[in-house]
Amino acid sequence: MRELIQIHPADNVAVALRSLAPGENVSCGGRKLSLNEPVPAGHKLALEEISEGETVRKYGMPIGFARRRICAGEWVHTHNLRSGLEGVEDFSYRPSFQELSPAEPAFFQGYARPEGRAGVRNEVWILPTVGCVNGVAKRLEQLAAAEAPAGVEGVFAFQHSFGCSQLGEDLGMTRRLLCGLAQNPNAGGVLVLGLGCENNRMQDMRQELAGADPRRVKFLSCQECEDEISAGMALLRELMAFAAGAVRQPCPLSQLTVGLKCGGSDGFSGITANPLAGAFSDWLLSRGGSALLTEVPEMFGAEPLLLRRCRSEGVYRRAVDLLQGFRGYFLRHGQRVDENPSPGNREGGVTTLAEKSLGCVQKSGSAPVEDVLLYGETVRCRGLSLLQAPGNDLTSACALAAAGAQLILFTTGRGTPFGCPVPTIKIASNSLLAEKKKNWIDFDAGRLLEGVSQETLLQELARLVLAAASGTVRAKSEQLDKSVLSIWKDGVTL
Repeated sequence: MRELIQIHPADNVAVALRSLAPGENVSCGGRKLSLNEPVPAGHKLALEEISEGETVRKYGMPIGFARRRICAGEWVHTHNLRSGLEGVEDFSYRPSFQELSPAEPAFFQGYARPEGRAGVRNEVWILPTVGCVNGVAKRLEQLAAAEAPAGVEGVFAFQHSFGCSQLGEDLGMTRRLLCGLAQNPNAGGVLVLGLGCENNRMQDMRQELAGADPRRVKFLSCQECEDEISAGMALLRELMAFAAGAVRQPCPLSQLTVGLKCGGSDGFSGITANPLAGAFSDWLLSRGGSALLTEVPEMFGAEPLLLRRCRSEGVYRRAVDLLQGFRGYFLRHGQRVDENPSPGNREGGVTTLAEKSLGCVQKSGSAPVEDVLLYGETVRCRGLSLLQAPGNDLTSACALAAAGAQLILFTTGRGTPFGCPVPTIKIASNSLLAEKKKNWIDFDAGRLLEGVSQETLLQELARLVLAAASGTVRAKSEQLDKSVLSIWKDGVTL
């Protein structure tokens, strides 16, 4: 097994594939290196001498600058590498992308919904307009789940703390997120549950959802009825009866949208799990499907790779607005643009945000960027879209579900048990994690480091996704609670 991997010929650092001890002699790309200090697995070491202030390159791109002179064979991390990211940057449109070659159609067994969409689950959802009714929603979930007929794959009350004491765009983001979830095709029936005096008014929710099938989406304001539990159960019985009429049938992949997300990245994420997710994205899109890439702060430093793939100058301008707007969001709150990676990322070998971003954006594969969605907006076209949302795992995963993703691929080097409204398939970047946390991890991408080809793992991952979409396999995250919504907030609380 190799000890080091140089990802790109232009790189002046390599990644340790195992923990290296002082005194070891290793080689990479014809260079022989002698180690004077330990280098943990997944971390970087210098392939050549790097002068103070010189650019450090990984993935063939800058990831930061040397804080001091770094000797060949020396461990490269936070003590001797600093970020080069600062404020808002200037970009220009220089398109460079290739079309994906169409592939043979593929199908999954899904639930056909109106407007050419398909659910991968047939559940009944209870969506509170305000956190005040979370307890009522949970009680209704318990009672309805006990009565759920065959064909209804679960009843879920989603809980959050927002919907009141919010103003302007901050309230608008909450409303759009909830309305987006109400339209997700995994929900065969939706009860929108309100209190009656909240800022997120029921009439506004009704207006946003005016085009919804009244058999599938119903509304209840608790202050307007004497017994909200009885009234809620009457509506839920109608919703469950309607949802139970749906049956799985062959659906083309053109009706499937997959969200792409990573969290708890390590030094292997950009070598194994993220490129594999990108290969799957291309596989899906070449068969007419769609993919959503989010976590805008984890695009900082990798913007040129995404911007040159924008389909048109109009898409490019919206993508620039998205990226610059998020940089401005950091600066408005007095935060540094590079205030990332997390402690866990650093322990895993990721030093700077640019390094993390260059690994993260690989989840998008090589397809052109077709559209840019704001937070709470839903998918408008087939292909790859960028979605406005922060990097936080729960917040961005909920945003993906609200945008129309029926399923999420979540790559990780550290592991996490979190769940969100839609099935979330966890892909480990290293085999140690996959072995240790079998109750969290659905797929081991670390086998790429052991000589298994990407094409072999791609076909295996595609089979897993189709099985999950068809309901014959459940993601590990579905075994745990998925009922807490994380909603992005950026405004005053009254």
